[in-house]
Amino acid sequence: MTRSNNKLTIKTITCHGVYNFGASLQEFALMQYLHDLGHNVEIIDYQPDYITFNLWAIGDKWNKNILLRILYYAYVVPKRLMLKKRRVKFDAFTKNNLTLTSKLYTSNEELKTDPPKADLYFAGSDQIWNPLLPNGKDKSFFLDFVGSAAVKASYAASFSVSELPLDLVDHYKTLLNKLDFISVREKTGLELLEKMDIKKGELVLDPVFLLPISKWMELSTDKLDEKYIFIYDQENSPLIRNAAKKMAKAYNLKIYAIESLYPMHFADKRIKDADPIDFLNLIRNAEISLTNSFHCIAFNIIFKKKFFLFKRTHLKVNSRMVDMLNYLELSHLIVEQNETDLHLEEINYKLVMERIETLTQSSKQYINTVINYAQRKTGKA
Repeated sequence: MTRSNNKLTIKTITCHGVYNFGASLQEFALMQYLHDLGHNVEIIDYQPDYITFNLWAIGDKWNKNILLRILYYAYVVPKRLMLKKRRVKFDAFTKNNLTLTSKLYTSNEELKTDPPKADLYFAGSDQIWNPLLPNGKDKSFFLDFVGSAAVKASYAASFSVSELPLDLVDHYKTLLNKLDFISVREKTGLELLEKMDIKKGELVLDPVFLLPISKWMELSTDKLDEKYIFIYDQENSPLIRNAAKKMAKAYNLKIYAIESLYPMHFADKRIKDADPIDFLNLIRNAEISLTNSFHCIAFNIIFKKKFFLFKRTHLKVNSRMVDMLNYLELSHLIVEQNETDLHLEEINYKLVMERIETLTQSSKQYINTVINYAQRKTGKA
């Protein structure tokens, strides 16, 4: 534990306020871990317009002509209105569990004009550097608003892709070279850094693995007595749907699914108002999870549950999931094109947790190195 005279003021920045289970839980985990080390920690309340929940936001493919726009609004807007209860529960989780800056920032310009003061800044975790999303082009997630007196580091930042668009390589290289420390959460992320001739990158675990399992147990106390398959599908995958039906019949299980924009009519129970705590409870109590979500996989591992990963096809952001399962020697749990012959398979969690512990310790050592450097630089060593 850090002595009081060594206490740092730390600010973190990530994709915040996006009503996403993994995003909320990973920002909570990094904040909590740094707080438990004895520091003053706040998450920068950064919500640019491309992140802020917007009923009228429309993707490029729907914006081609007026008929497509009408079809989009007729289907999506009513769906999003029905999710109001879920957003209220997410906001309650944020209020009860996340320590935010008192000021809300809505643009990179606002951050530069009146930056939140800190000794040390961490950018991450999550897909803050994903070039397929607007945040990958936002300089805020590269800490460009931070002055030279403070220390700038990333923690478990994700590109989520294995190749950068050529027109963005210089953008990334220039901004990344200005960070004092860089860590990413995928091997492919290290390879991207090396291609840009950036040598200081380190591989660390997603922050949800930094906290002891007891903390996640403390948050997920609800008991669900019915035996069920848990579905968390982020792109309406027919493979997941077919696999769930077959496994439910084979093992006499119900199907529980979180439903947001995509209909889950095949499920016996459709949860439309889940918050991050519900997400944890559903994973912890399931017989098996079928998902294409990184953080659903991560919490299945934390709770030592059975699962299968289905690769994403719409946005091919599979590198972070595939890298993790390859490292843990669980690549046989990845389903690509065929959902047949899936079984409630036991996982050798003794081996898995040994590998997790090895990378957890090196991840914590990375954080310690950054903190020690910041303490020396600020005269708090």
